[in-house]
Amino acid sequence: MTPSLRILGLDPGLRRTGWGVVAVDGARLTHVAHGVIAPEAALAFSERLLVLFEAIAEVIALHAPHEAAVEEIFMNNNAASALKLGHARACCLLAPARAGLTVAEYAATVVKKAVVGTGAADKAQVGFMIRRLLPTAGDTTADAADALAVAIAHAHARRARSYLGAA
Repeated sequence: MTPSLRILGLDPGLRRTGWGVVAVDGARLTHVAHGVIAPEAALAFSERLLVLFEAIAEVIALHAPHEAAVEEIFMNNNAASALKLGHARACCLLAPARAGLTVAEYAATVVKKAVVGTGAADKAQVGFMIRRLLPTAGDTTADAADALAVAIAHAHARRARSYLGAA
């Protein structure tokens, strides 16, 4: 019996970064863990980024994922906010890469479509589907639900690529 593959999903944010780990065994998805990293707002920007990076590294060490997936940022009208979010996203890309994990990136619409069936789904719909797809996850915050959705989207994309490769 082959061990299941663990996927870490990350939903980047400077104030709140959601993370979720799922195990994939064939078509079966199982909840492993989830949470939110929320650096203190009073910290200097560089310190907040360091907290984020180190917390992601700790999640990786604790849950031993094999791969990671990160949600891409949406375009924001406020350039300064988009740039800061880009820094947080860099932490979400670098921590898994530093741990030797393959890191995939998915647009929010792709993630929502994989979990809800439409790329225009709202956060409540994503949370509802996470409760249905991963019942042992219980109630999750929106950030953690989004991160679990990213991990699920990656699992679906992996399966689709494996089918295409077998053809």
